[in-house]
Amino acid sequence: MAAMTTLDNRPDSALLVVDVQTAVVEGAYRRDEVVANIAALVRRARAKGVAVVWVQHSDADLVRGSDGWQIVPEMSPDDGEPVIEKHYGDAFEDTDLEQVLTDSGVGRLVVVGAETDACVRSTLHGAFTRGYDVALVGDAHTAGDKTQWGAPPVEAVIAHTNLYWSYQAAPGRTAAVATAAEIDLE
Repeated sequence: MAAMTTLDNRPDSALLVVDVQTAVVEGAYRRDEVVANIAALVRRARAKGVAVVWVQHSDADLVRGSDGWQIVPEMSPDDGEPVIEKHYGDAFEDTDLEQVLTDSGVGRLVVVGAETDACVRSTLHGAFTRGYDVALVGDAHTAGDKTQWGAPPVEAVIAHTNLYWSYQAAPGRTAAVATAAEIDLE
């Protein structure tokens, strides 16, 4: 897919791996399958020379440096791959993500990670409103069960997010959803 981003001189794509941390995905819906899909995408991106940018959340309940804060053992950032530390849902808020992407000429993000109904969703919208083309990998994001607080079952949250993101539209940029097997990383 040709880039349409509203950002000038930003022809490249990046795989944005959001909060795939031990405590965040522990007990998440289809955790092992989603983590395996993300790990495969990381390998594909590296093989194609596509930037991989990692996002790691911390707050009072997810303490920086703790075991739960660590990226899952199935994958890890390579030397030179940026790791963005964040404290808010949207990975752009109060971080250097925008500068990292600008410096790398990135105008299109391929988004994977957790949690679908929080940080993934916030970051999708944050990127889109900032002018990026944004593709969500439909089988590479997940969340924990929040039905006790009135949320729909996770399977429905994921399906709804994939549905509405596939119909997002705005001038000069694109939104898309594809599976891990189908996604064009470039």
